[in-house]
Amino acid sequence: MNGMYDLGLIIFLILHCLLRTSAMLNPVDFLALQSIRKSLEDMPGSNYFSSWDFTSDPCNFAGVYCDGERVVALNLGDPRAGAPGLSGRLHPSIGRLTALAEFTVVPGRIMGALPETLSQLKNLRFLAVSRNFIFHEIPATFGELRKLKTLDLSYNQLTGGVPWGIGGLPALTNLILCHNHLSGSIPPFLSKTLTRLDLKHNDLSGSIGPFSLPPSLQYLSLTSNRFSGYVDRFLPRLNRLNYLDLSMNQFTGPIPGSVFTFPITNLQLERNQFSGPVLPGRSVTIPTVDLSHNMLYGQVSPLLATVQNLYLNNNRFTGSVPRVFVDRLMAGSIKLLYLQHNFLTGMPIKPGSAIPLGSSLCLQYNCMVPPVQSPCPSSSGTQKTRPASQCIKWKG
Repeated sequence: MNGMYDLGLIIFLILHCLLRTSAMLNPVDFLALQSIRKSLEDMPGSNYFSSWDFTSDPCNFAGVYCDGERVVALNLGDPRAGAPGLSGRLHPSIGRLTALAEFTVVPGRIMGALPETLSQLKNLRFLAVSRNFIFHEIPATFGELRKLKTLDLSYNQLTGGVPWGIGGLPALTNLILCHNHLSGSIPPFLSKTLTRLDLKHNDLSGSIGPFSLPPSLQYLSLTSNRFSGYVDRFLPRLNRLNYLDLSMNQFTGPIPGSVFTFPITNLQLERNQFSGPVLPGRSVTIPTVDLSHNMLYGQVSPLLATVQNLYLNNNRFTGSVPRVFVDRLMAGSIKLLYLQHNFLTGMPIKPGSAIPLGSSLCLQYNCMVPPVQSPCPSSSGTQKTRPASQCIKWKG
């Protein structure tokens, strides 16, 4: 009995000392901060942890924010751009900070897996651990963070898939998982408030269902993956987009005409397997449109002549380029017009015409002799025209 009494007294005295030195900070939070501190170090040039003196009030530590006796926000590392980050690993005791609503880690050299215990933070609304060396899979239990609004795990070494539970998070507003090694298909996203979805530079694949992406999206980047299927299944619903990049995937089928009416500044659909004619419903007001390196065919629509930077190269367009393109090019309204590597048979521009300074035109490798000589990108090769055998109609 004496031994049990002594142990209880020791625990009481320890907790009493902790409460005194931590200005009544919850002792569980106090011990969690100690464990987190022991698992991390300042990188050379960083002095972030210099204020973490556990003989004083942890609520005054850099990056620690309290509400009463609980830690409600933890921002690990100096937030200034370019400041050295931290090294080490994220300690599982982070899950004991159950009042935590915000957890961020600045760019650095933190390695290891994301602690499964993060899913115990039921009040978490903002979770950002980007530009470090986090590896392994995203814990499937993250689907239990029902209050989570922002999840940013970009620029790490994460593998595996996007957990199905993340797609079901009802409050999710921003999901940023770009520049990892994620693979497999993506779940349907059910949040009606999701505005930003950034999955670029992974190894994700599969088709996207008609209702997999909510119409609330304003930013969608899927570039540099292996997505496939028809985009007209899901894209027309996303008419609130102000940023769209689907380039460098394996999407097939036609490009829906409605996409040319989206309020975006740059339409990036290049390097896919899109096919069919390009048929905008009205004059296109998007400043930059890149449809290059696809399998699009038919005549070039005059409704594209209002685009300032137009990339139609490396497709299968045929016929003569509409005169409106020449008029706008010579007026300086078109800054870049890339039509190389198609099957075009003419362009009504006077031979020897001088292209305005600041504008670029490339007609190389079509079914015609280019009527004007203008610089083309080196990727166009050295051949001026296609072999006659490749052309349905030849005007030499």
